[in-house]
Amino acid sequence: MIATTSRPAPLATPADHPVLPALLSRSYPAVMGVLNVTPDSFSDGGRFVAPERALAQARRMIAEGADIIDIGAESTRPYGAQPISADEELSRLQPILAEVVSLGAPVSIDSMKSAVVAWALDAGAVIANDVWGLQRDPDMATLLAARHSPVIIMHNRCNVDADIDIMKDIAAFFARSLEIADKAGVSRGNIVLDPGIGFGKTPEQSLTALARLDELGAFGLPLLVGASRKRFISSIVPSEPDQRLGGSIAAHLAAAKGGARIIRTHDVSETVQALRVAAAIWDKR
Repeated sequence: MIATTSRPAPLATPADHPVLPALLSRSYPAVMGVLNVTPDSFSDGGRFVAPERALAQARRMIAEGADIIDIGAESTRPYGAQPISADEELSRLQPILAEVVSLGAPVSIDSMKSAVVAWALDAGAVIANDVWGLQRDPDMATLLAARHSPVIIMHNRCNVDADIDIMKDIAAFFARSLEIADKAGVSRGNIVLDPGIGFGKTPEQSLTALARLDELGAFGLPLLVGASRKRFISSIVPSEPDQRLGGSIAAHLAAAKGGARIIRTHDVSETVQALRVAAAIWDKR
């Protein structure tokens, strides 16, 4: 088990955003649908760059049962992603974000830039999804504290190191992120932790993080897992990203069993069905 000095999460206060309690109140995890408005994402790059296609995909995912739509305008794939400016990121978001917000499902903004997150929150997004866990942009935590915005803190690494104890590394990373959040005044009731499957990890380390997910419960915070179409699946059964539905569902069911309360996926209808059926079976024990 992971040893951590992180203090337990306090009860939600009036400053906490109500979206998380609403999403986490059921017996099965909430489902976050992935909407990449990028030309170069690892799985579906280019498919939803056109605003009309992005909006149609958002509608489809909501109809299929997505509880949250996670919009990203900069690829953060672990290998070969090209950084872009905040202006370029905003140029991809501006034609679509308000339209997606108008569909009614909570929208999260997948960005590591505080300027982009601030604009998105102004446009109606309600959750920040930071793949560098408040550790890349020094203004991110202050912004989120001021807005009382929920934030997903994801574990990440600049370099893959097969020799490290990945669970200790994740725990140390989260401890640093939570210290940053505390100093800025981000409420613990607004924080979700994500072990970052596939980010800065070997396939074996991603499998370990999934297998030992329950250890991260020591932080007393909700967990999100996004294993959808990730490369570790191909290390077990060689496959292209769009051929990894079965592996994605298997990983997400294991994550739900390990305590994940939000599942991030490209394949909403199949994931919703799998999670609800599994929950119904587990409820009969």
